[in-house]
Amino acid sequence: MKNTAFIRMHEALGAKIVPFAGFNMPIQFEGVNAEHETVRKAVGVFDVSHMGEIWVRGPKAVELLQKLLTNDVSKLVDGKIQYTCFTNHLGGIVDDLLLYRFDAENYLLAINASNIEKDWKWMQENNDVGAIIENASDTTSQLAIQGPKAMATLQKLTNVDLTTIPYYTFKVIEFAGLKDVIMSATGYTGEKNSYEIYFPNEYAGKIWNAVFEAGAEFGIKPIGLGARDTLRLEMGFCLYGNDINETTSPIEAGLGWITKFVEGKDFINRAYHENLKINGVTRRLRGFEMIDKGIPRQHYEICDADGNIIGKVTSGTMSPSLKKAIGMGYLKTGFDAFGQEIYIKIREKLLKAKVVKTPFYEG
Repeated sequence: MKNTAFIRMHEALGAKIVPFAGFNMPIQFEGVNAEHETVRKAVGVFDVSHMGEIWVRGPKAVELLQKLLTNDVSKLVDGKIQYTCFTNHLGGIVDDLLLYRFDAENYLLAINASNIEKDWKWMQENNDVGAIIENASDTTSQLAIQGPKAMATLQKLTNVDLTTIPYYTFKVIEFAGLKDVIMSATGYTGEKNSYEIYFPNEYAGKIWNAVFEAGAEFGIKPIGLGARDTLRLEMGFCLYGNDINETTSPIEAGLGWITKFVEGKDFINRAYHENLKINGVTRRLRGFEMIDKGIPRQHYEICDADGNIIGKVTSGTMSPSLKKAIGMGYLKTGFDAFGQEIYIKIREKLLKAKVVKTPFYEG
């Protein structure tokens, strides 16, 4: 198992460490619900250094990215970020990711930790245009600073006005006295004015200490992967391996907005996904909330009133913010209308739920 540059900090703080995506990662410190509440009400810090970073460079960079990714790379300008995904030859998703444009010939892909090797191999196999690709995952650390006090915390550590970095944009700045830190106005919690920062591993100790000192007056705390999952689910954000995978089309997953069928963009297996958009899907990823008492979990069957299986739960939890059980799952078309009553099979009992729009939580 690999360790991030912050492992000693986590151990010193008494984190519960578990294997995740090939890394020893903190699942919780104080407890999932308490950490969740810290992010919603104040500011929390996530070590997400297990995530992958791959550079695509050179005059052929855009050509390769337009082939590999569903979103339209040509719409990016310097300092902008896109949410997008790789598609495979089987009608599914290789990975979902963030794409950063530094300039016309320099792009950074932030990818899921569990898919680093798979994505790297996929990019190499499909790089028939001669773009330069570099896997910087092992030398790059990343922290997510999320919550309503995130901006106030981080503003203490840079002279750059953070209000000049709106949502889904980034800047390379001096931060905590260190140069060339990527400050990205993104995050997996849905909190406004929150950030993810990228930097070399050797900066880790200084940045960790500086962030926690700056946030002390706001009650800043370290947050584990457990709360990261409940926070993202409240927003209806997909988790790779749960809600999307090698068998799910972005059209089925409600990601048509990042799947652009524009002229001249022939991404991998475009025709398959375009057909789904034009002719319709047989299943659709939907959010639901429980009416009866029970907590939905991944792989639980979703049924109609007669017990016929109409789908499966992909993610589910008891929402710490909403104090109700919520989940997502793929439903057969015809059972996916908002307000539709469905049933989750929990311990052989059919418990009532209803289909709802996401996000579940709006701060």
